[in-house]
Amino acid sequence: MKTPLISILIPFKDTEAFISDCLESILNQSYIHWEIIIVDDHSSDNSYNIVNTFAQKDDRIVLIKNSGSGIIDALQLAFKTSNGYYITRMDSDDVMPENKLEILLNNLLESGKHHVSTGLVSYFSKNGISDGYKKYEDWLNRLTKTGSNYSEIYKECVIASPCWMLHREDLIACGAFDPNRYPEDYDLTFRFYKAGYQIIPCNTILHYWRDYQTRTSRTHSNYAENTFLDIKLHYFLELDFDNSRPLVIWGAGFKGKTIVKKLIEKNVPFEWICDNPKKIGKDIYNQKLKPFTFLEEIKQPQSIVTVANPQAQKEIQTYFNTQNMSPMTDYFFFC
Repeated sequence: MKTPLISILIPFKDTEAFISDCLESILNQSYIHWEIIIVDDHSSDNSYNIVNTFAQKDDRIVLIKNSGSGIIDALQLAFKTSNGYYITRMDSDDVMPENKLEILLNNLLESGKHHVSTGLVSYFSKNGISDGYKKYEDWLNRLTKTGSNYSEIYKECVIASPCWMLHREDLIACGAFDPNRYPEDYDLTFRFYKAGYQIIPCNTILHYWRDYQTRTSRTHSNYAENTFLDIKLHYFLELDFDNSRPLVIWGAGFKGKTIVKKLIEKNVPFEWICDNPKKIGKDIYNQKLKPFTFLEEIKQPQSIVTVANPQAQKEIQTYFNTQNMSPMTDYFFFC
């Protein structure tokens, strides 16, 4: 198969200011054997007409309207309509460098099935990039350069939603877009992890991520912090939790309290520790907070760390090292 077909799945809604740039960047790809399945999720602006103009000029662009509502429904419809042997996703407000499809595909051809091809990302904005987004970009790219993304999967989504490619059969095998669970990109990443798909290291920027105030990831409730915690805890309990070992929660801030409440709801026993003298000894949700040194009294604990302060995280990491504890086995950073 010398020129395999790549299906590019694009859901869109009200991105008339950016969608032409997106499509032009695909038309300019060095690899040309692709199809775009682009789904209008009930746009109220001129987006549909703009895309339709492109579709009338190039029959590789298939424009359809979402029969359901939301990104997941749109992705399900796009995937069902697609024909490609390889599948990738694109956001309608972003831009591809001209070699993106070629590099993603070549890496997959070299590595074979059960691999995820991805690349470095770069944020851009007319108003400049915030420190938070820049830190996320740097963190994500650091992991992608070595293919070690899963090592920190419980912190944030470790694969950029519009910058991956894999075999169609592999996507189907891990559930594709079937689960109705948001954030859908983070959920899919966890399912890659669950399936044991290896991430191919990459040192090349393959996606330009546009940031602006009304971007869906900034404004929609499906991408709020509490939904990220739901995803993290769901997959931790399914994939990495060893119920023969005592579970310990570090930290009593928002994330710590949220996780504790969910564990109580699920009847999962745990110990709760922190280093805040104002909270140690207090009962919160009928759970007594203990000093972090209590960890040493527990035999073979498994810890979820919810402490967000970078310096505190380094100190906790050092402590784990002194105890000969290993990441993703003995402890998991949830922030």
